[in-house]
Amino acid sequence: MTARLLLFTGKGGVGKTTLAAATATALAAGGRKALVVSTDPAHSLGDALDVPLSGQVAEVDAGLWAAQVDPRALVDDAWRDLRGHLRTVLAGAGVDELDAEELTVLPGVEELLALSEVRRLAERGPWDVVVVDCGPTAETLRLLALPEAFASYLERLFPTHRRVVRGLLAGVAGSTSVERWDATADALGRLAEELEQLRDLLTSPTTAVRLVLTPERVVAAETRRTVTALALQGIRVDGVVANRVVPDPGDDRGPAADWLRTRRTEQDAVLAELADLAALRTVGHRAAEPVGTAALLDVAEGLYRGRDPLEGEAGDGPLLEVVRTGEREYTLRVALPVGDSELDLARVGDDLAVTVDGRRRLVALPSLLKRCLVTGAELDDTGLAVRFEPDPDLWMR
Repeated sequence: MTARLLLFTGKGGVGKTTLAAATATALAAGGRKALVVSTDPAHSLGDALDVPLSGQVAEVDAGLWAAQVDPRALVDDAWRDLRGHLRTVLAGAGVDELDAEELTVLPGVEELLALSEVRRLAERGPWDVVVVDCGPTAETLRLLALPEAFASYLERLFPTHRRVVRGLLAGVAGSTSVERWDATADALGRLAEELEQLRDLLTSPTTAVRLVLTPERVVAAETRRTVTALALQGIRVDGVVANRVVPDPGDDRGPAADWLRTRRTEQDAVLAELADLAALRTVGHRAAEPVGTAALLDVAEGLYRGRDPLEGEAGDGPLLEVVRTGEREYTLRVALPVGDSELDLARVGDDLAVTVDGRRRLVALPSLLKRCLVTGAELDDTGLAVRFEPDPDLWMR
C-alpha cells in the first residue's frame, strides 16, 4: 500500500522546511509512521531536525524517519545507462556523436530522478505518510510538470507503437544489432512506465500539496498563481499555511506596539484576500528559530491546534466535467481557480489549450466535444466554463 504523500512548497525563505518537519514530527507523535524527505537543493531539513542527514533514510525519533535526496548521485547511478541507450538511438538515426551527447543531457533530469526516488520511498517503506520538503515554488512547479513533459517528449521521439515491436528501431536505423536495439526499446519502455506511475502518483487522491507563504502581497500573488498552475496539472492543493503572523498587540501603547499593530493590519488584509483558495492556517512569528523535534512539536501545535495534520479541504469534485446546458449546448467545466490571472484559450485539434499566466496545458477533450465548436467561455464560481455546440460537418459522423 502506497503511503499518503504531502508536499510542502512555497517561495524561498517562507519557512516551508520548518513546517514540513513539524508536520512529520506531529504525525509521528500521534502514532503514525512518518518519513520526511527533502528534494530542496538547499538541504536545510537536517538543520531543522538538528540531526545529520544523507540520501539514506535514517530514524530520527520513534516513528519518524528522514532523508535528503541527492539528485546528483541519482543521475550518476540511474541516468548513465539510459543516456547510453538514447545515444544509440540518435546515432543510429544519423545524429552526429557530439550532437547526440548534447541531446541526451536533458534539463530537469535531476529533479525527475528526485521525484522518482520519492515515489520509490512512498511505495516501499513502512511509513503511513511521506512528507516532502520541496524546493521553492518555481522549481517545484517545474518538478511536478516534468513527468508529463518528459512523457510527451519521449512519445514524440520514440512512439509506443515503435517501441513495442521487436527490432523495429533497428530496422528503421539500418542497424544489424537487433539485440542492442531491443535493449534500447526496453529501456525506453521502462522510462515511459516510470513516467506514467509518477503522473498517477501526483494526481492521486492520496497526494496533496500545501503552500507555505508569509502574509505579504507579493508572496500571496505568487501563491494564487501557484494554485492555478497546479490545478492545470491536475494536482490539488489541500491547504495554505501563512507563516510568521505577528502577534496582535491589543491595547498596548508605544512604538513597538504601534509597529506590530500596523504590520498585523497589513497581514490580515492579505490573509482575507487568500481566504477563497483553500483551507487557510496561520502560524505565529516566533522570536527563536525552532530547531529539534521538541521545538517542532510546539510549532505543529500552533499550526494544527489539536486537529489531525492530514486533514485538508481539497475539493472532492472532478477537475473536468461535461454538462448539458441546453438543447444543443454543452459546457466543459474546469475546476481552475483563475482569479485575476491572464487567461487564454485555443482549440488545437482534439485538445483545448488553456494558458494561465504564461503556463500552457493541453486538455484532452472528451469524445463528445471533439465533434463540437467552441462558442464561448467565462469564469464563474466553479472555475472556467467553456461552451460548445455541435459542429454540423462532424456531428452525424
